[in-house]
Amino acid sequence: MLNFTFSNSTKIIFGKDVEMQVGAETALWGKKVLLHYGGGHIVRSGLKKRVVASLQEAGVEFVELGGVQPNPRLSLVQEGIALARKEQVDFILAVGGGSVIDSAKAIAIGVPYDGDVWDFYAGKTRAKESLPVGVVLTIPAAGSESSTSSVITKEEGWLKRGYGEVIMRPKFAFMNPELTYSLPPYQTACGVADMMAHVMERYFTNEKEVGFTDQLCEATLRSIIQEAPVAIAEPENYGARANIMWAGTIAHNDLLSTGRLGDWASHNIEHELSALYDIAHGAGLAIVFPAWMKYVYRHDIPRFVQFSVEVFGVEQDYHNPERTILEGIRRLEDFFRRIGLPTTLQEADIPADRLEEMAAKSTANDTQTLGTFVPLNQADVLEIYKLCQGN
Repeated sequence: MLNFTFSNSTKIIFGKDVEMQVGAETALWGKKVLLHYGGGHIVRSGLKKRVVASLQEAGVEFVELGGVQPNPRLSLVQEGIALARKEQVDFILAVGGGSVIDSAKAIAIGVPYDGDVWDFYAGKTRAKESLPVGVVLTIPAAGSESSTSSVITKEEGWLKRGYGEVIMRPKFAFMNPELTYSLPPYQTACGVADMMAHVMERYFTNEKEVGFTDQLCEATLRSIIQEAPVAIAEPENYGARANIMWAGTIAHNDLLSTGRLGDWASHNIEHELSALYDIAHGAGLAIVFPAWMKYVYRHDIPRFVQFSVEVFGVEQDYHNPERTILEGIRRLEDFFRRIGLPTTLQEADIPADRLEEMAAKSTANDTQTLGTFVPLNQADVLEIYKLCQGN
């Protein structure tokens, strides 16, 4: 087990109607707020009206910036930075899912920075300052409500890149499972795949003697697998929605990273899919992760056997461990299909004519490798994209 320091400073306020307290909590951090959100759902649902009323009751001034899209765009981030500077905003309140939160974090580190905010995502420099960010979560998926990370898409060249610093971790997150009742089944499913991928990126590690966090990962995955079909079949099942929402946070708040080094190749491979084809991140991960597993499982047969047995209940074949592993991967793909997600490029209507381009972009023309479990070069990534095509 690796040495580690664990500290997660995000205050979680969880439960029914908790968003009514957002004004009072925000007032502890700022006097003038940028209210950042996506489309019209928060208006139609009445959530925006409740948030605004809470801010006004607490005497918090605010300006608004909506329009965040899935796979949030750099151009809107730059617009937000300019607006925040002009209005002398001292806090950013993100009302939405991971895309809104990621966009808010990017604005927050961009406001005090003299250069182009893309410098952080391009790896040219590191952020030393950030405006504080708060969250009202509406979509459990990315775990961005208590993580240090943000992913932004640059329209020029369609580059999707992630960046993270401890200073980017939100100060608080209001999490009311009832706000997720109106999510369409597909969006719920995409969120489920995203949070499962966050756990699996950490689970597949080369570190030894991490049995405790192994079991935390396995329990989190089993709980998500159990609750997801219920939430999709019964959208207003509070228990299922609550368990999924909390699991999404735990999946990406760094607790499951303690003592181990995660992989993250699958996320980087998927980023090229969603950058070029604008597929939902979770749907892209449902395609990429099983393909990655098929390509790398021979690197650590015992770990993949453990995954198959402990997460999916595969009966272990002691004479043929590969049969156990392949059955586990098959059950993962079957689960994704059962909740309505694609598991191949063909099922997602994504053509196979740009696989080489994506492999080159993800590895910076073969000048860097992806992942730590098995470092992947451009040729490796291309083979994984080919496996994504299915049979």
